[in-house]
Amino acid sequence: MKFRFQTLCIAFSFLGIANVLYAQDAVPNNQPKFDEFMYRRGNEYRSASGIPGPQYWQNSADYVIEAELDDTKNVLKGKLTMTYHNNSPEALPYIWMYVEQNRFTENSRGTLTTPSGGNRYAGDTDGGIKITYFAAKVHSSTSDKYLVNDTRMQVFFKEPIPAKGGKATVTMNFEFKIPKDGMDRMGRLESKQGTVYSIAQWYPKVAVFDDIVGWNTDPYLGAGEFFLEYGNFDYKITVPYDHIVVGSGELQNPEEVLTKEQISRFKKAADSDKTVYIIEPKEVGNTKNTRPQQKGTVTWHFKMNNTRDVAFASSKSFIWDAAKINLPSGKKALAQSVYPAESNGKEGWSRSTEYTKNSIENYSKKWFEYPYPVAVNVASNVGGMEYPGVSFCGGNSKGASLWDVTDHEFGHNWFPMIVGSNERRYPWMDEGFNTFINYYSTKEFNKGEYQSDIADAKSKVAWMKWNGREGINTYPDVARSMNLAYTAYYKPATGMIMLREYILGPERFDTAFKAYIENWAYKHPQPSDFFNAMDNGAGENLNWFWKGWFYGTGNIDLGIAEVKNTGKELQITFINKGEVPMPIVYDIYYTDGTKERKMLPVEIWQRGNKWTATIATSKAANRIQIDPDNLVPDIDPTDNLWMK
Repeated sequence: MKFRFQTLCIAFSFLGIANVLYAQDAVPNNQPKFDEFMYRRGNEYRSASGIPGPQYWQNSADYVIEAELDDTKNVLKGKLTMTYHNNSPEALPYIWMYVEQNRFTENSRGTLTTPSGGNRYAGDTDGGIKITYFAAKVHSSTSDKYLVNDTRMQVFFKEPIPAKGGKATVTMNFEFKIPKDGMDRMGRLESKQGTVYSIAQWYPKVAVFDDIVGWNTDPYLGAGEFFLEYGNFDYKITVPYDHIVVGSGELQNPEEVLTKEQISRFKKAADSDKTVYIIEPKEVGNTKNTRPQQKGTVTWHFKMNNTRDVAFASSKSFIWDAAKINLPSGKKALAQSVYPAESNGKEGWSRSTEYTKNSIENYSKKWFEYPYPVAVNVASNVGGMEYPGVSFCGGNSKGASLWDVTDHEFGHNWFPMIVGSNERRYPWMDEGFNTFINYYSTKEFNKGEYQSDIADAKSKVAWMKWNGREGINTYPDVARSMNLAYTAYYKPATGMIMLREYILGPERFDTAFKAYIENWAYKHPQPSDFFNAMDNGAGENLNWFWKGWFYGTGNIDLGIAEVKNTGKELQITFINKGEVPMPIVYDIYYTDGTKERKMLPVEIWQRGNKWTATIATSKAANRIQIDPDNLVPDIDPTDNLWMK
């Protein structure tokens, strides 16, 4: 459109403000709040539309592991062969692996950075991994050179792993003491009928090499969890004959480790929506009825494909039950629970399989189908921790508490087990998204048997006004302990609920979010990929929201400044006193008893922080309410309600 300079000069002269403009600073607009942020331009690896680019690549690793549990010394010994697939465009002279068992030593970085009073991520310090045999091979060249630094291990090859499809194998024998207190992620629970071993982070595993930073080698300190490559796992666990083992993936040799009666019960459970006992409470400790042999050791064999990790549990104290999981495609999976007698009961773990089944079915129907053959819940010394297909949850949990932890840990199968984000740096992409989907799962479980306060935005306001708060983008090992629950869980989940229910609406949000999950399933998205995916899928420029809510510590503070009834129209002046702009949803109550809902788009704040809405009506208003559904954590709600 052509704009004439002469017209502009006439306008300034008419208004009588030309001289004033030269005498004072210009009043800024709010464009910086809406500007682009981060580097979000697409390339051949990652598209600006939020999907993997045409040349996206990702390395992978396959594992064959044999391990033996010594329940007298609490030691696990293992033999590992890892086949590494280099799909990157560059040859690799070395790879980095994680030896996370070294976290449990006196001089580990994690131990040395644990506060003197301890925290959730304190743990035993008398452990550490021992590597008793090692070999690394590319083609026919074998190397025995490696370097261990804290929880990282650099493996060197005599010749580089070729780019775009090259392979290498790493073989090693290892052993470590199983910690009693394993940072609330693994360990030992003592029960009257035997120790429950929750075994995770139990083998050396390869780090992620990607197009963003190359090798992702952030040390394992505590709060930061995992970032792992996908691959296929074939693993065998040898235990005393009277133990039961459950683990990630499908049991390959049931005839060798189960009785005929237990196999029959499994078949019944696979067709039952009701929980079926595999080992009844009265049978625990009676090996004649529960074990196929009465001495020595037994080897349990599991396989799991296209997964980033595996974990398992072992004990002679397990009550064991199971039920069918119904998936949208018509496929079935099996929900299972194992727990000692102390955890049993109608309000306790006898409902665990019911909870597991419902959780998996809900997320499969609503977001993305569960891909694994089993979902196993283990009553553990661990308060709540997730691994692919296996969760460790507190053995003392009951009722709503057991539902909450079960639903949350199994929700992690979607974030980050299926959508493989970097938990070491961006916990909000797994904890926050998972807490968000937990809210809807809880609402729908058993006609609302339990309640969730995740959507109670007002309950988050006290923290958001606290001057010690930190941003969602704070790395987990950097965040203060009192902030991590908010930065990783509650604030991102609250933001996602606002985005779905208040800003976009369920239809647009669900379309974009499900596409994000599907496009990044079994891949490694970055925050920018998520932001681009949601912007494109919803057809909305959400820079103001990502920047304001997910990065930084700004707050929302909307208000009603003035209301005028002229008899022909209603004029409402809104103000934005906060750092984060937000659309305004508001209800108008009229004196005749009627009510109507209105919405103003976020763009009203682009030029300034005051906006007057005019509604043509002859009716008089006696009440106006901003955010009538209480979805927005406005830090000063006193001016959100106007009453005549």
